[in-house]
Amino acid sequence: MGTLDGRVALVTGAGRGIGRAHALLLAAEGARVVVNDLGGSNSGDGADAGPAQEVVEEIRAAGGSAVANTDNVASWTGAKSLVDQAVAEFGRLDIVVNNAGILRDAFVAAMDESEFDSVIAVHLKGHFAVLHHAAEYWKERSKAGEQVAGSVINTASASGTFAVNAGQANYGAAKAGIAAMTLVAAEELERYGVRVNAIAPVARTRLTLATPGMGAIFAAEVPAGEFDAFDPAAIAPVVAYLAQEKCPLNGQVLAVQGGAIQRLGGWTIDETIETDGPWLLADLEDRLGDWG
Repeated sequence: MGTLDGRVALVTGAGRGIGRAHALLLAAEGARVVVNDLGGSNSGDGADAGPAQEVVEEIRAAGGSAVANTDNVASWTGAKSLVDQAVAEFGRLDIVVNNAGILRDAFVAAMDESEFDSVIAVHLKGHFAVLHHAAEYWKERSKAGEQVAGSVINTASASGTFAVNAGQANYGAAKAGIAAMTLVAAEELERYGVRVNAIAPVARTRLTLATPGMGAIFAAEVPAGEFDAFDPAAIAPVVAYLAQEKCPLNGQVLAVQGGAIQRLGGWTIDETIETDGPWLLADLEDRLGDWG
């Protein structure tokens, strides 16, 4: 008996890396899984049905149940088709793991419109589009009198929560938006029986290996027999826990790397200055200057 027996999950970006690890563990725990992956490059170019189908075959070989999906989550209709396929194939939908992402790093002065728009589209819009169509499905089920126990796990990043990576204004903005969207959705969807949480994972993937200044860290050899803290499989148990029907967490953003889990909080107030009347420029020069 698995902890996810009877539940149906869809995982985006599940053909490789962290998403693949999620799909494999969810299936091993008894979930029936829709493995979504467009099969594009790191930058989102191209398409290949192979990665998603390979994960499906791996799940089936291990005795699990899965189907492949190659819809583009950045497309409103593609996201709807993904949700519809889960319901059509398995009769229901219980778990959404939003994981798909791309990188198009560039410094602000050099970043062109397409580099910004494409990253926002895949990460932020892609998360929202799948979330929207899943929420629409769960709302209808709840209104019809069914007992819904939905679980959404979004994927934020340290780049959007507390770290600053030069060259990632598009990626950092998208990931910060995902963290904020998670909190809003958790507040809205709880009434329908749906919990929404997010992880900010650190692991060895195509994207992290391609990130300037970080690739060498993730590519470092791990001695045989030692725990690999950058293995994507180290992230998956947290997602499997959040996906359980009885998991109590809602509206949480968890940073996860290897054996460490940190609960993240939002913006905090560092210092406050006040005045009894309207601000004068001279006052601001004196009092805000120290913050520089």
